Amino acid sequence: MKNSWKFLALALCLFLAGAHSARAQTAAPTPSPSPAPTAAAVDATGITPNFALGDVIAIDAGANQLRIKTKMGEITVQLSPATEYFRVPPGETTLEHRQPIHLADIQIGDRAMARGRVSDDRRTVPARQVIVMTKADIAQHQEHDREEWRRRGLVGTISSINTETKEITVNVRTREGTKPVVVAVGDGVRFRRYAPDSVRFDDAKPSAFTDIKVGDELRALGERSADGSHFTPEEVVTGSFRRVDGTVTAINAASGEITLKSLQNGQPFTIVVNQNSMLRRIPPEMAQRLVTMRQMQAGGQAGSPQGATPNGAPPQGAVRQQPQGGGPAGAGAPGGGQMTGRPGGGFDPQELFERLPAITINDLKPGDAIGVLSTVGTVPTRLTAIKVAAGIEPLLAAPQAPAQAGRGQQSPGMSIPGLDSGIGLP
Repeated sequence: MKNSWKFLALALCLFLAGAHSARAQTAAPTPSPSPAPTAAAVDATGITPNFALGDVIAIDAGANQLRIKTKMGEITVQLSPATEYFRVPPGETTLEHRQPIHLADIQIGDRAMARGRVSDDRRTVPARQVIVMTKADIAQHQEHDREEWRRRGLVGTISSINTETKEITVNVRTREGTKPVVVAVGDGVRFRRYAPDSVRFDDAKPSAFTDIKVGDELRALGERSADGSHFTPEEVVTGSFRRVDGTVTAINAASGEITLKSLQNGQPFTIVVNQNSMLRRIPPEMAQRLVTMRQMQAGGQAGSPQGATPNGAPPQGAVRQQPQGGGPAGAGAPGGGQMTGRPGGGFDPQELFERLPAITINDLKPGDAIGVLSTVGTVPTRLTAIKVAAGIEPLLAAPQAPAQAGRGQQSPGMSIPGLDSGIGLP
């Protein structure tokens, strides 16, 4: 029974706020005759023969039912007077700290696991236990994880891999330019990787050292050496991304699709925008500063303290000043000032991009120029957008920096802070 409870708790942790909460551990087997599903299988579907995991979307106390939405679809949880209800904190891998609750304590938006024999059609489950993590607890846990990745994280592009020593050299952006950092992978390091057409950090799948390659983007959680030249990771997330810049030719807001004509070769692309895609607009003031930076680069002044770095990191002044219209902030940014540099160097372009003014697909129109970042998907001309940047027209006429190698970019080489960074934060 003890191992069964452990597995159930681990499965719930996997579903709750993304696989990062449980670090894709392997679950202990249950004592039932049939083998327990793997943690990866639970995370992928949310439904097993013995329980279902999902978000609570409806509560009908009169009918003794809950409705939860799993990754496989909606399922009805049938309750009875014998059903037990528990609340557990996010991040727990056992149920030692469970607290008994009542049906009235469950709210819409909570994550729930209903334990019972799931029907063959996967539409109902008579629940012996319902175990929940509240929406508020999950949000607090996610913010804690996010802050950890800000404070103890590293992000950059892989420039070389030593398979014998298991060392990865990563080019990290700093205010002073790109600097190499050696990531030494020891035993026990957890690897995850963005799957094709995936968008969110939490959707990254378990992987291995052998899956990474030069040109990948890498984000790692761990400890940096005193001089900033080496990094000892606990967890490594990688992905292959591509960048396409083009002109919008059509928009289908109902299906969330944008038809784009590539600026490089005129090739048409279908850009899929979903609820997890990040759409932002570059304010005119920021666009003008980026144009100035490109001009300084083209004039050979990129090494100047006020010039742009070769990888597109903004100069010190551009980060500290907040443009009108909600552009990126500097000293007040989350993460203790990472936008103006971390201990040991490095800044996080993801946060720069997040702080740009948000837009929706309805704010775009044919003729707009946009930049799109996506994973390398299964269909070359159909991209699921991780990020979309509008307001880039002033940059198109500016002198272009050399294109970054290893990203499969379709753009002429225009660098936009954050748009070349695919791996987000939890």
